[in-house]
Amino acid sequence: MKNKLLQHEILLVVLLAAMQILKTIISTDLTMAANVSHGLFPRLGVILLFLSVYFWVNLVSIPRFMRTKEKGYLEGLLLFLQFLTLSFLLALGVNLATYFANPANYNYAGYGLFSWLGYNDRPLKSIWMGWDRGLMLLAVYGSYAAFRTFLICKIEDSGSKKRYFTLISNQISGFLVIYLLFPTLLWSFNLIENDAFYSAYFMVATAMVLVYVGSTCWLFPSYLKNEEWSFPFLMRTILFTLICSFPVLALLSHTDSFLMLWLENWGVQLLFTVPVSWLIYRQGNDQLQELRNALSELTRSKSDLQFLRMQINPHFLFNALNTLYGTALLDGSKRTANGIQLLGDMMRFMLEDNHQDFIPMKNEITYLQNFIELQKLRLRPEDQLQVKANLDFTHCDHLIVPMLLIPFVENAFKHGFGAEGKFWVNIELSCTADEICFKVRNSLSKVVGFDLERQSPELGLNSLRERLKLFYDGRHQLNYGVVENEFIAELTIQIL
Repeated sequence: MKNKLLQHEILLVVLLAAMQILKTIISTDLTMAANVSHGLFPRLGVILLFLSVYFWVNLVSIPRFMRTKEKGYLEGLLLFLQFLTLSFLLALGVNLATYFANPANYNYAGYGLFSWLGYNDRPLKSIWMGWDRGLMLLAVYGSYAAFRTFLICKIEDSGSKKRYFTLISNQISGFLVIYLLFPTLLWSFNLIENDAFYSAYFMVATAMVLVYVGSTCWLFPSYLKNEEWSFPFLMRTILFTLICSFPVLALLSHTDSFLMLWLENWGVQLLFTVPVSWLIYRQGNDQLQELRNALSELTRSKSDLQFLRMQINPHFLFNALNTLYGTALLDGSKRTANGIQLLGDMMRFMLEDNHQDFIPMKNEITYLQNFIELQKLRLRPEDQLQVKANLDFTHCDHLIVPMLLIPFVENAFKHGFGAEGKFWVNIELSCTADEICFKVRNSLSKVVGFDLERQSPELGLNSLRERLKLFYDGRHQLNYGVVENEFIAELTIQIL
């Protein structure tokens, strides 16, 4: 879960800049060429200049410093030099814009960003003019950015509580965006000109922010055990909301209704903000619980998959060793050596490919071919065997789960071998751009019969069904059964 503190801050700054640009365009008389050249363009240029400095600090300076593994005096000095350069360029840009706009003629009305670096009636008199204020401005913001970066790092290193703190910080920063944008929008476009409204807004909204942050980060996690509202918890909540309702009101302490405003603000925080904060807190906990459950299910699925693979490996080794044993009894070293070579190729596949989730189809097909050749070695000259393998490689450039097709062929040899008369196996594989089709038919042995699941329930098609469910749930079709004197198994897989 990624921390979105910086993303929300950038969104806030971009929206504030967009409001200022729109306000500047609306408030400028575009019918007068002089106003366009001496008023509109310089004011827009200063907004974009401040925005560019902001982006450079957050997207270049700080990330480059954070990427440095060993931070020493040199890295700190380079960061400081960047701030010096940015403050100088900022002051120089504002001086240049002031020269063209000449805001002193208008008493700096509508030129708020110009005055941040000091009232300048004689621009370009000195290239250093405003540098001290620009440096101070960047120093203040740099201190805030350092605190924000420190906070993000602490959240990232908070261990088991990382997801919770990340979720809370994302909610708080998103709320702050709305908290600041709403009054700025109303003030920028003069939608509400009553100063009492803004006083009431910041009085109540600021207290809401404090109550929400304190409740979700401290009060609820520390004192609300098992979600039981105890008397000590209620007393702390009452005292906490009373304190949070006071700070902004201190600015209005000269009014006669100060005490009444404080009590009204406290009532809003206690009866509205605390319950809403509790609902948001509960929702965050539920989301985290769902995430934990999903991770638990994923871990269990991987464990089940690993268990299925462990079942496949011994089964394969058992059959392969039996084949080599029978071959050695028949005619000695030549066929045995050939069988060992095939086994080595198959073992290499087991070691290199079988631990992966997906492999190229050509690797799976090569394994099938080696398995078929290895099985042929177990037959005596008098045994009647007919094996047809039509493995069409056309369009078979997909990825597939390793050892997904081998159970069909393995069971065909296992349960068909020993049938009276001719023993036969037919294997067909074809691919399209979005589908894999695999079909195996084999004769039936009277000794073994056709009850495949009864003979090897944990190693036959049960295991195959589990693997298909893990990787191709809803995207496969498996059919098998006895038709007259043969067993037919068909698998179709849809490729995304």
